[in-house]
Amino acid sequence: MVLKESHRKIAEAVLKKAQSRCRGGIDLLGVYGSASTGDLHCRSDLDLLIVLADENEWPAVSEAFILDDEQVGYDIYCTTWRMLEEDAECSGANISKLMDSELLFAGSGEAAARLEALRNRAREILESDERFGKAQEALQRGFTPYALAMTADTMAKKRAYAAYVISQCMDAVMLFNGRWFRKGDKRTFEELEGLILPVSFEENIRSVIRAENGNETDAALTALLRSVMDMLRREEKRPRPSAEQLRGTYEEMYSNWRGKMREAADRGDEYVSFMSMAFMNYMLDGIAENCEIPEYDLMEDFSALDLGKNADILDEVMEKYLQEYGKAGIEPKHYSDTDAFLKEYLG
Repeated sequence: MVLKESHRKIAEAVLKKAQSRCRGGIDLLGVYGSASTGDLHCRSDLDLLIVLADENEWPAVSEAFILDDEQVGYDIYCTTWRMLEEDAECSGANISKLMDSELLFAGSGEAAARLEALRNRAREILESDERFGKAQEALQRGFTPYALAMTADTMAKKRAYAAYVISQCMDAVMLFNGRWFRKGDKRTFEELEGLILPVSFEENIRSVIRAENGNETDAALTALLRSVMDMLRREEKRPRPSAEQLRGTYEEMYSNWRGKMREAADRGDEYVSFMSMAFMNYMLDGIAENCEIPEYDLMEDFSALDLGKNADILDEVMEKYLQEYGKAGIEPKHYSDTDAFLKEYLG
């Protein structure tokens, strides 16, 4: 690690001030970013990991300022152990502060060991199948800004929300590959080289950025999100469903939607028919997230003009789903009447 003279002086000043002004002292002081990646240039700022023993003493150390001779702005801010613990759970891929900081000072051996334990936790996630779940969670967080972008009434808002979607897609891809971002934005696409990527990943991102109107932005953003979804789904390894995972699900569907669909058809209630099919499809998709069952696209053939047909489709899917019960070695519970149920239930 090579520090500019001004960076060395600032780091020393932070340590000195923390030790003299903070009664709890300082647990960690480290450097990450361009100084540790070899990307240091004349206008580089300083990325510091500062962990105080007492987070309430932040104001004594934190500062934001500009050095006129360098034309560089600096923001010195502190990090809590809680923030590092969140990074260690890999909710995102921007965890370089945790993983890459080179320590200039540790207030105790315990503090240094605690940092290393958090790094090990992150490595454990990134080196195991747990990373796939983290990638899915990152992608899920992109859905809300995607919806906001699609419904935004100005290009300014649409582009701003699109940036959040791009960020979450980036996180999902990096976590899927068991990586984190080590360098700055200017090296983002270099860090993606050699990784498993969605189809046309960089091209789709650049299409979002270059879009000149709402329709172009919507199309590019949709293509980007779909490509990431397809990659995660394609690579996902799901176990065969167990009896414990499926038991009661068929009966629940029967209870919630089968009778309701028939009643909706009799009354001509297209709203109930539509929502019932959709929510049953949603339940099936939720089961499929955790175990390997077929996809059931109930909504593909929904008809607002033939509600009886919708009820038939739901019945057909339920019959097909019963095959999964059989594979898991279970059967739906049936009783001839209430008394028969109560006899077993209370017995």
